[in-house]
Amino acid sequence: MRLVDRVWRIASDAAGILPRAYTAVADGALPLSPARARSVGEVVLDELALTAMTLTAPPPRCDRSEPECAAVAAELSKLGVAEAHTEPKPLQIQDLRPRRLGSLRYQELVYEHDPGLPDALAEFGGPATAVVRLCRTGEQQRPWLVWVHGAGQGQPIDLLFSRARRLRDELGYNVALPVQPGHGPRRTAWPAYPNMDPLNNIAGQMRVVSEVRAVVRWLRPQAGAVVVAGVSMGSPVAALVAHLEPVDGVAVYTPILGLNTMIARHLGRWGPSVRETAALLASETVAAAASVVDHTVVEPTAPQPNRLVVGAWHDRMARRDPAQLLHRRWGGELYWHRGSHVGHLFAPGVQRASERLLRRVIDGQ
Repeated sequence: MRLVDRVWRIASDAAGILPRAYTAVADGALPLSPARARSVGEVVLDELALTAMTLTAPPPRCDRSEPECAAVAAELSKLGVAEAHTEPKPLQIQDLRPRRLGSLRYQELVYEHDPGLPDALAEFGGPATAVVRLCRTGEQQRPWLVWVHGAGQGQPIDLLFSRARRLRDELGYNVALPVQPGHGPRRTAWPAYPNMDPLNNIAGQMRVVSEVRAVVRWLRPQAGAVVVAGVSMGSPVAALVAHLEPVDGVAVYTPILGLNTMIARHLGRWGPSVRETAALLASETVAAAASVVDHTVVEPTAPQPNRLVVGAWHDRMARRDPAQLLHRRWGGELYWHRGSHVGHLFAPGVQRASERLLRRVIDGQ
């Protein structure tokens, strides 16, 4: 894509941010009430994030063909979720470093992990250096929250988004924050994740699930309870871990249906030049291959009262459907934030719903 074409596309997309946000929220109502004006502001954040994540990245290109994906799908679809995900090897600490974020002290644990991918995904297999941040006290048998971040996160600031200090000091929870591949300190390291290769994204998601399962198993002997939570791109990871491992609670925030599907949905901002890539990512062939990471067909091991789904009513990234679908399957509590995908991170109502879940888990022990 020529530079002038790219500049024009970014500018035209940016010019539509406010009109799209108003249309999504206002329903023609003028003047806007304070609540609706706040929702419009949050949707603007979603639209800005989508523009930044799509149009400021390199132009999408996928060299993977549909016949290649079909061959892998034929193998993976025979396995199902349980058989495709092998037992994770015990976590062996390579390094444990003290860190600070302002006055908040935490630790950064480094370990090597091989997810044991199926043969059909062997080209993406092998060990990689994984990272998890720990915000904890020295006390034993405290409950743990394992918080899996979303796309574009993985930085120490996630300790603030997860409210780790409050959870540790006021609710009595230690907090573990695994860093997904391709994010934070792993941004430039192998493997790249996510990208425009649908098979890489399936393998990457299986890798993250295995890494987080290893963390959960490492924590279990020292934990009074374990709760797994995932935000956006981290929601399928949390859901799959909560199915494959015994946990005491699970929460997903602004969940997505599938990573490849979500990427395809937003590639249209690039225009007709990416139609083939978007069509492949959203194809039935890729969906069949992704059946091994389909979190919508499994149920968590956590008791039903200890399951929380948080959706955003004006979510411009994941939309409402995934939250509604998961709640129908899981039961538990469904909380609607009357704002956007990004805005839920700062919402007091979401914080209260999260803390209700965490207190229920403690009360049930």
